[in-house]
Amino acid sequence: MSTELKTRYRVQVLDRAMALLEALANERHGATLVELSDRLRMHRSTVYRLLTVLEQHRLVSRNSGDGRYRLGFRFFELAGRFLSKLDLPQRARPHLERLVLETGETCHVCILDEYEVLYLEKVEGPRAVRAPSIVGRRYPAHCGAAGKALLAFLPPRELEELIRRRGLKAYTSNTITTPAQLKAELQQVRERGYSIDNEEYEEGLKCIGAPVRDFSGKVVASISMAGPAFRIAQDKIPLLARSVLETAEQISSELGYRQTETKQVGDEGVVSHAKVGS
Repeated sequence: MSTELKTRYRVQVLDRAMALLEALANERHGATLVELSDRLRMHRSTVYRLLTVLEQHRLVSRNSGDGRYRLGFRFFELAGRFLSKLDLPQRARPHLERLVLETGETCHVCILDEYEVLYLEKVEGPRAVRAPSIVGRRYPAHCGAAGKALLAFLPPRELEELIRRRGLKAYTSNTITTPAQLKAELQQVRERGYSIDNEEYEEGLKCIGAPVRDFSGKVVASISMAGPAFRIAQDKIPLLARSVLETAEQISSELGYRQTETKQVGDEGVVSHAKVGS
């Protein structure tokens, strides 16, 4: 086979694989081999071979129950790595610095990477007793405020996959250790707009987190504020959460997100919604 023919063949295979992935991306509930073959007007054997290779790379996954194919969890991992190379840390830092001035506590911006929370940027609080932090540090997503702010907005099947692969290990007596408990907690995060780490990863440490969205409205990162439990008393959480939420919204705006409503945290931690902008 000539070099020119080999090049054409490789491009054709790539084009077909991309068409297949785009078709799956547009299918909320996945698609069967027959449906994909009909939709793309490709021979079923060709579609099957492409799906087999893509599945080996975890770019697609097949449900053994209904035989439907969906985009694989690998895309989520790649997205996390891609985001870590963008200018998110630089964009977020001025907002984190203002949040530290408001709260006096250490603040971070984080993403999910390979099923763990990864610290991209941090600004430490000025007090002698504070939460120390290191950029590049990782920790389990299920037992921290930054992690729960990210998990709350994952598609259900991705959350199930994360639980299956990483587990829900206990770190303190307050750690959430069952899927049912975690799902109930994440529902609360979605309802009030922010997350709380109540000494779940480390005794004596409390955190408050909130999601950061990109231009499409997708949650791509989170911020958190961390400090000693004796300073983050229960009655102070609503006020601190308001500052964390406002900062997350400011960073989201930097990424092009235009919200249609804003969350307002009342004195009891209850969230109300008010229309703003477009």
